[in-house]
Amino acid sequence: MNHSRWKLARERAAAEGSQEAPDVEAMRTEIRMAFDLGQAVHDRRTEMGFSQAELARRANMTQPQISKLELGGTVPTLPLLARLAKALDASLNIALDGDTSSVVFTAHAA
Repeated sequence: MNHSRWKLARERAAAEGSQEAPDVEAMRTEIRMAFDLGQAVHDRRTEMGFSQAELARRANMTQPQISKLELGGTVPTLPLLARLAKALDASLNIALDGDTSSVVFTAHAA
């Protein structure tokens, strides 16, 4: 699943001169971070060949919780992020710089 289509509509509106209230922009930033994390979990899970159910089992979660996380619908705790990284046999790197973020699961060396 790719979340880029959400970004396109906002960029199109901004190019047309549309301005958002600061609180709306702050909320949009939080949502973007959740989507970035969800996309990273999805990408690593599919790279590993795991179903959502398999990842849920390995991370002591449920499949609906994994689905919600991948869709950007939850803000996980640090312990949950640590469990996910372990379940995905990866290190988790999160970079936050103002309004931008990047989330990467890096495979452990074999």
